[in-house]
Amino acid sequence: MAKKILFALFIGISALLAFLYKSDISFEELKNKYTNEQSKFINIQGVNVHYRDEGNQNDSIPLVLIHGTSSSLHTWDSIVPALVGKKRIIRLDLPAFGLTGPHPQRDYSINFYNQFIDAFLNAIGVQQYIIAGNSLGGSIAWNQALAYPNKVKQLVLINSGGYPKKNEKGNIGFKLASTPVVGDVLLKFTPRGIIRKSVEDVYSDKTKVSEDLVNRYYDLLLREGNRQATLDIFKNRKFGGSEKIKNIEIPTLIIWGEDDQLIDVSNAYLFQKDIRKSQLVIIPKTGHVPMEENSSAFLTAINQFIF
Repeated sequence: MAKKILFALFIGISALLAFLYKSDISFEELKNKYTNEQSKFINIQGVNVHYRDEGNQNDSIPLVLIHGTSSSLHTWDSIVPALVGKKRIIRLDLPAFGLTGPHPQRDYSINFYNQFIDAFLNAIGVQQYIIAGNSLGGSIAWNQALAYPNKVKQLVLINSGGYPKKNEKGNIGFKLASTPVVGDVLLKFTPRGIIRKSVEDVYSDKTKVSEDLVNRYYDLLLREGNRQATLDIFKNRKFGGSEKIKNIEIPTLIIWGEDDQLIDVSNAYLFQKDIRKSQLVIIPKTGHVPMEENSSAFLTAINQFIF
């Protein structure tokens, strides 16, 4: 009887693992699904970067949009159509994410991202720009402003990283990826339910999380190499440097979703206090990605700042 129970348990566990196992999705398959006529690719430092360069090509100071962890250039889809009539809008999938995929040397430090974005913008002929970043993208954006003060003319921080975290509830996917052993298991066993819960964690209004949205986040996470790259980021995350924020001298707009459970709204007030030329907009009943969840309020804030 004991042998039968053990055998049944073995079969059950094997079946569960087979169900949860998810192989990588090829770049070509995802390219067919997640590119459009505006999508372009350019090789920067051995990385084939997916980007879109839209809107007024005569605009000498374009708006550069930088997404957050486990996201992609699609996070800006709902706001770009409202801006392209006025501005040149440049957005890209950062190395480690989206269709761009992993970096050959697996370097995902802030210094790497700063140099990489500068090389990318130089390659497409952009010398001065406004930079906007969400979450990790916000950390990259304010570091970019400090590294290249003669190039960055304005800064927009959206639920940005920068200060040590305190009592945030966090995101289930990020928590699991940061956990020893568990993160390595997720390289091959990635339940779609975890991704759905992770996306719901960044929204205040869970009813706005559609199946298409979950599918996109899930598919692009499974792009060849992205799960390993994401794990590398969580294992080696050394961003910090919040003491440098006081050195930012350019006009800065801080936009924050009031209900953010990943980076608490109290951080918005820290940015406002430390950046002398800053203004703050808090969007109520909104989570970590206000450009996705409340695009109308987001656009009102950014239009008043840029134009």
